[in-house]
Amino acid sequence: MFQRAINACVKLVQRYLPEPFIFAIILTLVAFIIVIPVCHQTPLEAIEHWGNGVWALLGFAMQMALVLVCGSALAAAPIVKKGISRLASLPTTPSGAIALVTAISSIACWLNWGFGLIVGVIFAKEIARKLRGVDYRLLIASAYSGFVVWHAGLSGSIPLSMATPGPGLGEITLGTVTEPIVISKTILSYYNLVIVFLVIVALVVVNSLMHPKGTEVITVNPALLEEREENLKEENDTPAKKLENSRLLCWIISLMGLLFLIIKIVKGGSVDLNFVIMLFLFLGILLHGTAIKYVRAFGNSASGAAGILLQFPFYAGIMGLIMGVGKSGICLGSELSNACIAISTPVTYPLFTFLSAAIINVFVPSGGGQWAVQAPIMFPAGADLNVDPALTGMAIAWGDAWTNLIQPFWALPALAIAKLNARDIMGFCLVDLLVSGIIICGGLVIWAI
Repeated sequence: MFQRAINACVKLVQRYLPEPFIFAIILTLVAFIIVIPVCHQTPLEAIEHWGNGVWALLGFAMQMALVLVCGSALAAAPIVKKGISRLASLPTTPSGAIALVTAISSIACWLNWGFGLIVGVIFAKEIARKLRGVDYRLLIASAYSGFVVWHAGLSGSIPLSMATPGPGLGEITLGTVTEPIVISKTILSYYNLVIVFLVIVALVVVNSLMHPKGTEVITVNPALLEEREENLKEENDTPAKKLENSRLLCWIISLMGLLFLIIKIVKGGSVDLNFVIMLFLFLGILLHGTAIKYVRAFGNSASGAAGILLQFPFYAGIMGLIMGVGKSGICLGSELSNACIAISTPVTYPLFTFLSAAIINVFVPSGGGQWAVQAPIMFPAGADLNVDPALTGMAIAWGDAWTNLIQPFWALPALAIAKLNARDIMGFCLVDLLVSGIIICGGLVIWAI
């Protein structure tokens, strides 16, 4: 019965989920059609909001491209490849491999989403090279499924925003939260940690049980996963060649970059996405040994960023539609949030906040965008219902993370590394969405009681 349900989800997604770029276009049109009547905007107003938003994620798109390329280049370093290879030799059965990938990816994403997203998929690819009979689609889906816990983890942008002192917190919450909310009340709170633990355990179990049987298993030819290696004979017969193959240059620039990161941590700086990118970059340069070897590894990895560069402007445009305020003075994001508030009680408020955040996240898959849309609405309403602002914030954070399981936006780096399409993994992720959703909803209600 369970396997039939899995097969139905996989077939449903494979039949109806288009290529991620087409999905982004369809979401754009859907948002455009909804915004006009709901927010009382004219078509010209909606187009203007869309066009003004198209380039709003340029900086973030560059960050995502770099975390993908630098992470892949680091994984191509000989010593890193050997380490991953040894770890990938541990599982001896397909179910064991799925469980290990899920656990490592989930824990890594909780620590830092950028690190976890790349490491999990690279590890999954290495297992696919070594272990016969493991379903490659489920392996990559398992690596991506751990992403659901990242907003409840140490790199979650929403709880970290709540913990950041300054006037910005009071402004965005309309004066309802004026003092920073420490992470011991959000990320590291007992209730949140229990939810995270239960979600990870459930993902490990469910992903292992989802492994297809017999002829339904789809494997991949290990030769197709081999990274292209260039064993060029380097001749240091010119000054230029000597510089290209100088280990000293790599050591100096790498140590400078790593020393900066150490100083940042010592001074209390956060381990944000820029930190992860710099860590990947300078470790990669150091471990490749010479600048020319790193340039080649970087170039081999760069083609995987094509989907990110193409699609991010469209999602930024959708964010412009959802957040755009016309002459009516309302936006679609605020209307959805207000609809949830209207049917809430102090106990159900976190649940409906979570669900509204999950819906908005399908159209605005950005923690910063989610925070900007919902914080001015949900925090004042939560205060009127005497709901703990830490719980309100975490409900938004969980909602922002939950529907990432069926939103191809965040899967683009993983899919680029795995060389798969979104429809290959989203059927399995749909099952993970349903299972994790039950746990999160239950956890938020218990937290509110």
